[in-house]
Amino acid sequence: MTNTGLLTASATVPRHVAIIMDGNNRWAKRRGLPGSAGHRAGVECIRGVLRACREHQVEVLTLFAFSSENWSRPNSEVAALMQLFSTYLNSEVRKLHRDNVRLRFAGQRTRLKPALIRKMREAEELTAGNTGATLVIAVDYGGRWDIAEATRTLARQVAAGKLDPEAIDEQLIDQHTALAGLPPPDLVIRTAGEQRISNFLLWQAAYAEFYFTDTLWPDFDQQQMERALLAFGSRERRFGGRVTPLAEVSGA
Repeated sequence: MTNTGLLTASATVPRHVAIIMDGNNRWAKRRGLPGSAGHRAGVECIRGVLRACREHQVEVLTLFAFSSENWSRPNSEVAALMQLFSTYLNSEVRKLHRDNVRLRFAGQRTRLKPALIRKMREAEELTAGNTGATLVIAVDYGGRWDIAEATRTLARQVAAGKLDPEAIDEQLIDQHTALAGLPPPDLVIRTAGEQRISNFLLWQAAYAEFYFTDTLWPDFDQQQMERALLAFGSRERRFGGRVTPLAEVSGA
């Protein structure tokens, strides 16, 4: 799909977009298909969303692929999701590299199979020098885990006498989270009608704009993505402050 023209060249776009990809199973159920078909369709639509981000110069796209809580799903579904993730890496990493996209992963890795961990590491190493955009895939990720892991790391440094507790501030904690070194998400999108954050980027999304849509993730195409970007451009972001009216500035 080509550029739909919904956004003008001067439109304000977010530096970082994060997406909770929801609705794969419902998409499949409505079509009388197994859940795995919905997950496969969901993977396919990543290309269009990533294309829209690159066309409109969004620097970072973070996708919530598998949460820490998703391990409670049926074993067959978890196995299918992990196999689909492995297949995605096999088919897409080289393409992402050719497109100058850096690939990063956020989340725990200890519960993943060694072969999958190796693929993830190789993908990160291959694309580490790319500067066109960054795609972050959150796998076995939870926002609470992220914050706890950052504080555990700092606590070890304090215990070892390498860090003064009084030196710990928001910036230092941020430097030890899973998305360290990246701008915080400006826009968080959730598909499929749910309106909750589901333990996703709790630290990083403190001042993000949220966009909820009833569209199921496999139907969230490039045009849908551009509508979300357009909605973001209409928001007034104050970051806890307020915008001073022009009359006050001029003294009128």
